[in-house]
Amino acid sequence: MAGLLEGKVAIITGAGGGIGREHALLFAKEGAKVVVNDLGSDRHGGGKGGELADKTVADIKAAGGEAIANYDSVATREGADGLVWSAVNKFGKLDILVNNAGILRDKTLLNMSEQDFDLVIDVHLRGTYLCLQAAARTFKVQGKGGRIINTTSLSGLLGNFGQGNYSAAKGGIYSLTRTSSMEFQRMGVTVNAIAPVAITRMTQDLQMMKGVTQEQMGPQHIAPVAVFLASDLAGDITGQIVGVHGPKVFLYKMTETEGATHKGDSTWSAAELKERWAEIAK
Repeated sequence: MAGLLEGKVAIITGAGGGIGREHALLFAKEGAKVVVNDLGSDRHGGGKGGELADKTVADIKAAGGEAIANYDSVATREGADGLVWSAVNKFGKLDILVNNAGILRDKTLLNMSEQDFDLVIDVHLRGTYLCLQAAARTFKVQGKGGRIINTTSLSGLLGNFGQGNYSAAKGGIYSLTRTSSMEFQRMGVTVNAIAPVAITRMTQDLQMMKGVTQEQMGPQHIAPVAVFLASDLAGDITGQIVGVHGPKVFLYKMTETEGATHKGDSTWSAAELKERWAEIAK
């Protein structure tokens, strides 16, 4: 039986370990030719090397799949364009982009340096924008649609103490996903995002992961959702934010309260807003 992604070409960023590696392995198992992108840095963005990407590629090939490694930085225009070029040059086209690369530099806002803020924004938000744009331009030229899957997070949607930079970046990715899904729809390109919670090298020492096992919350739970969104099964799904907490899959949705309408010809006063706040917030 042919896999769900048979004949497709996919780029997966940050695919040297954790969630990205699981994506790459399962995409290849489902028939995709995979560009495995990883800069080889640690979870704080330090260091560089090809070992992680090379290991994922080797494992894909050992299982009978096709893959190449790419070590470009997603945070630069040259890196994003080079990444897309790698796919087209090696495999002749591009069908799927999974924006997964990321780093952490957690600190409270009072103690956070500009460098810590900028670097996290660059890798997550700017990297998603640059790769998304480069892929979409290729999709437009090809004229056959495409799939883009971004990675947001619980922190970006609901906030998290000590992660002001990360949550700002991931919140931006949520908004970028929504807007790009609208803009790219006429090209037949779907754009969705996954908001995963999983134990990886980035999250293993976080408080929320205390007492949680790999079986319960490992990255193996995330990859099938990415495959689904990348496949023809999800051809009519776009602009969605899919939460994955272990075996639980759900959607995040922005909602608005019913609110209250001011009575009379005048505008609201601060006192009136306070008086009717329970009604506004309901």
